[in-house]
Amino acid sequence: QVQLVESGGELVHPGGSLRLSCTASGRTLSSPTMAWFRQPPGKEREFVAAISWSYRSATTYSADSVKGRFTISTDNAKTTLYLQMNNLKPEDTADYYCAAATKPVFGLEYVSSRNKYESWGQGTQATVSS
Repeated sequence: QVQLVESGGELVHPGGSLRLSCTASGRTLSSPTMAWFRQPPGKEREFVAAISWSYRSATTYSADSVKGRFTISTDNAKTTLYLQMNNLKPEDTADYYCAAATKPVFGLEYVSSRNKYESWGQGTQATVSS
């Protein structure tokens, strides 16, 4: 398993932006599929976005609730996984978790499933409130 560490969560006003980061103990992100999930207060953990690498390219996926507002990406050296969150809404308030899979996962139905991921970070809290 990989040790994942998230950062970047904080209090932001509605309409604002945040960028969350996830690193793997300072090493290169070697997992073929990585994702962001979130857990709103009092609710189940839910899928936010994922990225899966094949030999030539990367495929990204996102939940309908964040499509057009959130973007998952990595830096060129693949040392950090990002979640850029724009036009934030109060319902985006949650603990955000980074997850990594040991096997490549493709297809929204599969990347959005928590049981595809073996490694999880401790989470970072993002609060959207006026």
